[in-house]
Amino acid sequence: IKLTYANFPPAPTFPCVQMERWKTEVEKRTNGKVAVQTFPGGSLLDAKEMMDGVVNGQADIGCLCMAYQPGRFMVTNAAALPLGIPSAKVGSQALWDLYSKYQPKEFADVKVLTMFTTAPANIMSKKPVRTLADIKGMDLRASGEAAQILKAWGANQVGMPMSSTPEALQKGVVQGLFSSVEVMKDFKFAELCKYITMTETNIYPFAVVMNQKKWDALPDEVKAVFEELAVEQCLWTGEYMDAHVQESVDWSKAEQKVEVIELSAEEKAKWNALLAPNVDEWVKQAKAAGLPAEEIIDDLKASIATFSQK
Repeated sequence: IKLTYANFPPAPTFPCVQMERWKTEVEKRTNGKVAVQTFPGGSLLDAKEMMDGVVNGQADIGCLCMAYQPGRFMVTNAAALPLGIPSAKVGSQALWDLYSKYQPKEFADVKVLTMFTTAPANIMSKKPVRTLADIKGMDLRASGEAAQILKAWGANQVGMPMSSTPEALQKGVVQGLFSSVEVMKDFKFAELCKYITMTETNIYPFAVVMNQKKWDALPDEVKAVFEELAVEQCLWTGEYMDAHVQESVDWSKAEQKVEVIELSAEEKAKWNALLAPNVDEWVKQAKAAGLPAEEIIDDLKASIATFSQK
């Protein structure tokens, strides 16, 4: 059984590392009955085409970031709200629980194989950001829910693919970016951004989806392997991501003399207070879309608390 698996970021990045791990495990656990051909770097489908491409059968399996289409993936994008998710492992588990409970209709045309999240977003910049005054008016690369967060803090969100960001930093189009900090090493941003401000604000949710017809045609023993890997892959990716972020921070400090700025509790409270309306706005939009908005937020907060304690 030959399957194609499309992914949009470059091969060394964490969504592609998890893809290769999944491929290896599937081929091993099916004793070679399944062969997975991977396509990183948008070589088969790019980020925005991913869902429709899998639905239409251009790829059998695809990895997508729901934050790139905020209106389309309303339920799972609730995980991208500033709710204080402390790590990728906690975020990934909370997202999987959210999906499992609500089975959002935006995934009705595909088989969801797993979900996971990035680590929390932080500010990487050319100049130090220690207070809200420092971030005011700054042009920062960000996507999805992060745009609203930066706006609340008085910064300007500039939307662009991560791959275009190094050039934008060199040319001064942006003064930094707002993302999880493994990119400091993966994209060598540490050569340009000498400061990381730890805001630990929001995560980006990802899903791995499979063409429904392809799924239906799989033998039961192969389906069982895929099902068995769903939660395992979610956890593995969260743990890998958190370790990779730590490694990236350590490398940035040691090799590139990057300064990591921790906000004081008092300062962090000011930043957080400005974000409460973002959650309220999502609740309003979700209710208008006929979703049990408050229940979704409560469930997410409960999951975050539970998994953080573990």
